[in-house]
Amino acid sequence: MMKGVFKLALVSGVVCLCSCSSVMSHTGGKEGLYPGTRASGNMLESNTNWGTKSLVLLDIPFTAMLDTVLLPWDMFRTDSSVKSRVEKSEQDTMATNAVIPPARMPSP
Repeated sequence: MMKGVFKLALVSGVVCLCSCSSVMSHTGGKEGLYPGTRASGNMLESNTNWGTKSLVLLDIPFTAMLDTVLLPWDMFRTDSSVKSRVEKSEQDTMATNAVIPPARMPSP
């Protein structure tokens, strides 16, 4: 009986902790393909402590699996996040400013 409870607790814990980076990166705007795996890789290269890096190392295989499952979604989804809308607006504004030259200032 105790072995069954232990196995259930272990499997439940692993499922709850799986692919954290992938879940977090898919809740925001579109970040390309395999965003969770890239985020985990960036965290391993950054100046973080060894405890965080060890958790990231444990999470990378699960994150890569979930990113692979979500690959079709990443390829075909449209990005409607606030960040992408602001960036698009800024690009449109820059394009308008490039077409319309600024007015000449009168000489003193």
